Amino acid sequence: MSETAASGKTPVDFWFDPLCPWAWMTSRWVLEVEKARDIDIRWHVMSLAVLNEDRIDELPEEYREMLATKAWKPIRVVTAAWQKHGAEVVGPLYTALGTRFHNNGEGPTVEAIAAALDEVGLPADLIEYADQDDFEFDAQLRASHKEGIEKVGQEVGTPVIAVPGPDGEEIAFFGPVVTPAPQGDAALRLWDGTLAVASVPGFYELKRTRTKGPDFSNL
Repeated sequence: MSETAASGKTPVDFWFDPLCPWAWMTSRWVLEVEKARDIDIRWHVMSLAVLNEDRIDELPEEYREMLATKAWKPIRVVTAAWQKHGAEVVGPLYTALGTRFHNNGEGPTVEAIAAALDEVGLPADLIEYADQDDFEFDAQLRASHKEGIEKVGQEVGTPVIAVPGPDGEEIAFFGPVVTPAPQGDAALRLWDGTLAVASVPGFYELKRTRTKGPDFSNL
């Protein structure tokens, strides 16, 4: 029996790429839920760069440029921190990175990553992994990415969350994609609805058109 099951907490597995603003919104929602629901959030890395590397030529030029110049640095540093200092550092580091990237508008710069490492008390030399082309922990990053994306399919992206479904089996989703991140009762209603959907055998998809970009105003 896992520690989560033994404690009676509901496990929530969350895969993210720190570059993704939509994953950031969803992660803030899950942390809001944690204030009022007995859940155990387990953070996992996935990568937009890995997800798109086999179809890079099909992507718009601006997105290709973003993946080439911005996507690898933060996810390498998070993965290295996880491998060298344990899974417990992943959530706090993600919060420090996301706050700087998205809320503060610093973007995924080496300076912002270094400041986030300092903020959570991780060694400064982890920043050296940002530009490590022959990445030491590439296999671990790809394994974590594969674990998450295979639960939902290659046609989606980040975030991926997995929660208990009928009879306790794991049910995974892309999303929920929300903006702004729900707070208070709204966050709990969305959480309860997510569990309700997961409890329906054979549930496959629920989607609507996005009409605006991410709103960070309440974070």
